[in-house]
Order: sequence, then structure tokens, then C-alpha cells
Amino acid sequence: MKVLTDKVAAITGAGSGIGRALALALAREGCHLALAGLHPEPLEETARLAQQAANERRGVPIDITTCVLDVAERESMFAWAAATVEQHTQVNLIFNNAGVALSSTVEGMDYADLEWIVGVNFWGVVHGTQAFLPYLKTSGNGHIVNISSVFGLFAQPGMSAYNATKFAVRGFTESLRQELDLMQCGVSATCVHPGGIRTNIAQASRISPSVSGFLIDNERQGREDFERFFITSPEQAARTILDGVRRDKRRVLIGRDARAADALARCLPAAYQALVVRTIRRMRRATAKRAELPQASIKEQ
Repeated sequence: MKVLTDKVAAITGAGSGIGRALALALAREGCHLALAGLHPEPLEETARLAQQAANERRGVPIDITTCVLDVAERESMFAWAAATVEQHTQVNLIFNNAGVALSSTVEGMDYADLEWIVGVNFWGVVHGTQAFLPYLKTSGNGHIVNISSVFGLFAQPGMSAYNATKFAVRGFTESLRQELDLMQCGVSATCVHPGGIRTNIAQASRISPSVSGFLIDNERQGREDFERFFITSPEQAARTILDGVRRDKRRVLIGRDARAADALARCLPAAYQALVVRTIRRMRRATAKRAELPQASIKEQ
């Protein structure tokens, strides 16, 4: 899919972050949009900004529809897909972008939290793919973009549920792509692995008490530490994703951190785990040592 003008793209998690950046980038290309999100206000703001972007770039308005839904609800996703085709007459792209995060040890994990993250991160991708695939095939020129994560390539402690969902998205999408290649039905698929993207996912994440005092000092500090690794803007991520669609790439890595993690997992597929453990232990010792220093000594450093 080299040309996005006059195509129709559906995006989940469109109220902020990568979803909003994708909507604006596609609008500038003259692509019509079906936007979905959990909260109406940010969703409508994305629609307003996308229309503005289309007008400023091309001077021609685009068709934009919005839908408030929970991607974990299968019937809602299928209804949205049908409504998208009814409103836009066709659909060419689905970006299964909605995602959430959970920090917890395996031992301390609450089943309600586990079901929540699996529902959004994995079942949301499955529902979006199955709901839209028949319509993409009918269009004759379709593309499925499923957002995994750097943690779909590389695991770390305290993120077992998040890792599980993102590894699942990776396996699901790679299998899907092979099936579509065999079908030769005019539809393709790409799995995206972003590194740290400057979104609000850390602030919206759930943090179990089981990681406090073990992997993080406290919840507030944990969120702040997590956000320090957000090195790539959503706008950069959107550009990289759309370039991957145009080039029909099977896998898209976003950010130098994602590329480094991918290389480490490839070169040290088992040994990297011990390296992660040693690194975290060193960081914890350094943090504890700094906590013992007088405040004046810390400032001098």
C-alpha cells in the first residue's frame, strides 16, 4: 500500500499517544479515519486535530467517525467494524493500537488485573483483526498493523503479564502474516515493536504492591523511573509505522532501545536474562547506597 490518499483507516486507542499521532499523520495524507477509544473527550479532540491537519496540509476535508468502545469486548469490536464500512463504504487499514501496562510479580499478581491486561492487549488485537479482516479482503488492498512492544522481544522481571500479552501479539501477527501470504488475498500484516514512547501509558498503568520494595521503591517513583526510558516521540513512531506499511514490512522496530533489545535477544537468547538480573541488582545497590548518603553529598555528586 504505497498510497494512503482516499484510503480508510481504523485506529484503536486513538485518544492519545501513538494512536493520535497515527491519526494526524494519516489525515495529512488524505486518509479517511474511523477512530475508537475508551473515553469520548480525548477521542473527539483527536478527530478535531486530524481534520485540522488535513485542511492545513491538503486544503480538503476528510471523513472522520468516532466510536467509544472497549476493545476487550468482542461484540463491540465487530459492531464497530460493520459501522465503519457502513459509514465509509470500505476500510483498508486497521491499527490495533490500544494497550495497557501492568507491573506485578507472578506470585503477587491479582487475577482481575491479569484478565484486564490480557483483554485489552491480546484479545483487543484478536477482536480487531477478526472483525476487520473480511472487510479488508473485500477492499482488495488492506493492511493489518498490530502493536506489540519491545517487551514482545525481550522479557524483564515484574512485567510477566505485559510480556505475555506482547509476545502473544507477536506470535499471532507473524502467523497471520504467513496465512495472508499464502492466501494472496490483497491483505498484509505488520507487527510493530515500539521501545519507550513518550505516551501516558506509565501514568495509566496498574502497579501491584508486590513490586514495591522489590523492584521499585514506591509506586510514584516506579512510574517516574519507567518514564525515563521514553526516548521516542509518538510522531516519530507514527512515521516509522507508516513507512513500514508502505514497505510491507513484517516487523517494525521503533527506537534505538528496541533495536538494541532485539539485537541482544537474538545474540543472547537465554543469557540476556541473567544479564538483566545482574543489571537490576547493581541498580538497586546503587540506589540504596545513594539513599544512605547525606543530602549535601548527593548534591555534590
